[in-house]
Amino acid sequence: MARGKLIVYLGAAPGVGKTYAMLGEGHRRQDRGTDVVVAFAETHGRARTASLLDGLPVVPRAAIEYRGATFTEMDLDAVLQRHPKVALVDELAHTNVPGSRNEKRWQDVEELLDGGINVIATVNIQHLESLNDVVQAITGVEQRETIPDAVVRRADQIELVDMSPDALRRRMAHGNVYPPEKIDAALSHYFRIGNLAALRELALLWLADRVDEHLEEYREQHGIASTWPARERVVVALTGGPEGETLIRRGARIAAKGAGSEMLALYVTRGDGLAGASPKLLEQQRALTESLGGTFHNVVDDDVPHAVLQFARSVNASQIVIGESRRTRLSRFLTRGVGATIVRESGDIDVLMVTHAHASGPTRLRPSVSLSRRRLLVGWVLAALGPVALGALLGVTRDMHGLPTELMLFLSLAVVVALVGGLWPAVVAAVVGSLIVNYYFTPPLYTLTIDKPENAFAVGVFVLVAVAVAVVVDRASRRAAVAARARREADTLFLLSGAVLRGEDTVDAMLQRLRETFGVASAALLERPDEHTPWHVVAASGPDPCRRPEQGDVEVSIDERLALALRGRALPADDMRVVNAFAAQLAVLVERSRLRAEAAQAERRAANSAVRTTLLAAVSHDLRTPLATIKANVSGLLAGDVVFSDADRRTLLGGIATATDDLDRLVGNLLDMSRLRTGSVRPILRLHSVTELLEPVLRPGDGVQVDVAPDVPEVCTDAGLLERVLANVIENAVRHSPPGTPVLVAASAYAKRVEIRVVDRGQGLPPDQLDRIFEPFQRLGDVPAGNGVGLGLAVARGFAEAVGGQLTAEETPGGGLTLVLSLSTVPPEAGADADHAVAVERLSESGAT
Repeated sequence: MARGKLIVYLGAAPGVGKTYAMLGEGHRRQDRGTDVVVAFAETHGRARTASLLDGLPVVPRAAIEYRGATFTEMDLDAVLQRHPKVALVDELAHTNVPGSRNEKRWQDVEELLDGGINVIATVNIQHLESLNDVVQAITGVEQRETIPDAVVRRADQIELVDMSPDALRRRMAHGNVYPPEKIDAALSHYFRIGNLAALRELALLWLADRVDEHLEEYREQHGIASTWPARERVVVALTGGPEGETLIRRGARIAAKGAGSEMLALYVTRGDGLAGASPKLLEQQRALTESLGGTFHNVVDDDVPHAVLQFARSVNASQIVIGESRRTRLSRFLTRGVGATIVRESGDIDVLMVTHAHASGPTRLRPSVSLSRRRLLVGWVLAALGPVALGALLGVTRDMHGLPTELMLFLSLAVVVALVGGLWPAVVAAVVGSLIVNYYFTPPLYTLTIDKPENAFAVGVFVLVAVAVAVVVDRASRRAAVAARARREADTLFLLSGAVLRGEDTVDAMLQRLRETFGVASAALLERPDEHTPWHVVAASGPDPCRRPEQGDVEVSIDERLALALRGRALPADDMRVVNAFAAQLAVLVERSRLRAEAAQAERRAANSAVRTTLLAAVSHDLRTPLATIKANVSGLLAGDVVFSDADRRTLLGGIATATDDLDRLVGNLLDMSRLRTGSVRPILRLHSVTELLEPVLRPGDGVQVDVAPDVPEVCTDAGLLERVLANVIENAVRHSPPGTPVLVAASAYAKRVEIRVVDRGQGLPPDQLDRIFEPFQRLGDVPAGNGVGLGLAVARGFAEAVGGQLTAEETPGGGLTLVLSLSTVPPEAGADADHAVAVERLSESGAT
């Protein structure tokens, strides 16, 4: 079954008449004998729109129950069963009531199309997904119902239903859109003239893009290569040179003169990649193109003029902007350049050649930059002496060879000279060699006259071949040098990027690698907050680094704040590309380091803020409870109108004592936590027996059962700090144990450590929350009547680690919680206090979180 066709009536704004147009089209098709049904139409109480439903068959809507109310939606199954030729579906972006087959109405329409039913639908421009945020910024109204642009773009036909803002406002004022009570509010808010004009422009531009897509599809399907200037498109051809900025700005000005015009910047990369432009310069030109509203494109082709023209024709460009050639006059005389070829073969595309400051000047002959001075010197010496020496040798052996052999030997000499010294020494060797052959070996001898035409032709061919071979050899030598340099650059950049991606490099390591790569004495990264403050060294590698950029043999300005200075030797221009890559990466590392520091500082601030907030919330309640008890009991004792018995007086005083103990314990925990977080705990480690450590924290009536094995050795700890640990741990176990169930405190030796286990039979905790009980201000599983701010176990673990121990939590077999305190039996060695200080500092950092 063939898929149905979709026609969309796109409304520029609500009330322009898209539903009216859809129903009118339904009547026209019905009059032509087409089977048309109204699958869903929303008239919004508009009488003229509702009148168009008369005479059209309407599929009854489906009723759906949702949250105690009844809603109606399009009955998709009924429409599919009815299977008309054309179905009219209003409000394509509508969201169906939960319980419907599909979430969106456009998904219902997709099923109708798949069923072979043609659909005529409506949607407003503000419901398109890509324009949703733009419409909200214009009108201030968020559109909750949206439809993907691709659904509308796939439509076989799109009809724009438009109306001028003034006409739409008049229509509203006449009551043709909204009821009278809503007209004033609508006209003063959503339907302001500026809003309607902006929505209208959005609809026209969006539809223009769709029309342009259809035009491109049509041209491609029919193989039309010629330009149809229906829309101004300006292609800016870039060479990667410094004139690119001028060309891009000129192209942008041309494109800005026409509404809907486009600028496309194009850079052609040669297939061999040897004549590539600076990546940094290309990236700058890309950024400039995008900032001016254009798009940047890159294609690979050895034939640059062909690539530019092919791209321009593929995008239906009307103009090409190129720059005046930077080649020398001699080069332009010998070969037609890219610009001239584009002008000659552009056909119906206009070509604008722009002059710029980097255009070519007078012709200058300069030696090959790929050869060293030593090679050039040797080449010139060979060019001057080689032909003379070869001529003398051939003169001695004249009877052993003829003219062809002599020409081949001189040609070989020219090739050797080209390999050593480049083009111009080889040309000189070829010319001098031809004169020697003519004078000494071509009859008549010892004269420049040649009596036989074939000899004259042989000498001429020799000169041409020698020059041509010299040119080819020189060019190959240049390209080989460029390729080798490019490979070295690629290897360096590959290693650089790999180290950066793995996060291995620091600024110091990057500067050291820079020194090693280029063989400079020192490298320094300099920074200053602004141009009015002096430079300071961020990082440096090597002796005597530069303190200011101008002190270096190589200076690279990274941005307004950063600069790179190298000292030791000046680098050739070819190496600056890689140096710039190093500089850019150094800037990234500096920025990354700064962001990490800011993130760490922000994290610390957030943690401290969270601690303060939690502390205030906890203290505001838990400090008030004992204070309120003390206040109430003292007030009762001071009341003169009440006579208390001795028993009542003892009860009130006992309550004051208990509340005071709770308050003292609470304040003590707060002070202990503060000491731990500031790293001010300095334990004094000595050997103590476990029994003497437990005695101060065990009180009669606590319900604590002690089981210390007789062979438990002494432990190395600070008795005062460990007393706080045991007190908090045992108190926590007693508080959570069921009434009448004793808490077991057992001690046993294991290797060179002693484990003190405090076991309760309370509710316990899930395994994933066992470690959370040691975080500050946690009261996991606390009884409702529990007091304290959740610092007891946090302080206990902090002091345990401060004295070189460990405090962990385990599940008690059969239910409950077991806290295990592990202590060392080995006396501290020299420097142990420093180790404990480090542990306390680590604890203070973790405690902030």
